[in-house]
Amino acid sequence: MRQPNLSLEHQETTITMSKCCAILGASGHGKVVAEIAALNGYTDIEFFDDRWPALSGIEGWCVNGDTASLLKNTGRFELVVVAIGNNQVRLEKQQALSAAGAQLSVLIHPRAVVSQFSYIGVGSVVMANAVINPFANIGQACIINTSATVDHDCQLADAVHVSPGCNLAGGVKVGSCSWVGIGSQIKQLVTIGTSVTVGAGATVVNDIPSCHTVVGTPARATNQSQ
Repeated sequence: MRQPNLSLEHQETTITMSKCCAILGASGHGKVVAEIAALNGYTDIEFFDDRWPALSGIEGWCVNGDTASLLKNTGRFELVVVAIGNNQVRLEKQQALSAAGAQLSVLIHPRAVVSQFSYIGVGSVVMANAVINPFANIGQACIINTSATVDHDCQLADAVHVSPGCNLAGGVKVGSCSWVGIGSQIKQLVTIGTSVTVGAGATVVNDIPSCHTVVGTPARATNQSQ
């Protein structure tokens, strides 16, 4: 079949549509973030990782430097995302990049369902089949992982990770740097403090103080997190 004859104006538009994304953290999580960036139209994706230069590539992507390298080159990228699982480290790296002028935004998988009445802070990533319902408020540098649900009026502080398959019922509050483990269920109106770890498959029916780890059904504290 004969190809269409693009006008010069169209050709120029096509060329200028190239978008560059930098991802800090060359890991499994980083690969998922890279795919979401590609699905959002970012054609040039570069990784940075503090294991560089020993780590020079991940799958088909190049690792082109470490954190220090990225901090010096933030202006090259239309989007910078920190793809590091550790909540505290992710938040600290994002704050440093923000101070260096990096372009931070929200990255949402096309198959996620996000209410127009919700709010998501910069640097947060929403993965495939996640659902964020009306008037949920999600802070910066959060991860709403695959098939997780965040119901109406939930409030998540900065650097919270809601793992795959988690369900947060309406009005749940989660403090900064807390990790809600895979498949866990959080009852409506429960408050989870800062730096809390909720174990995989736990059912949380009562408030959890800061710096605790809880497991089981119903969830009970095992120890105080360090």
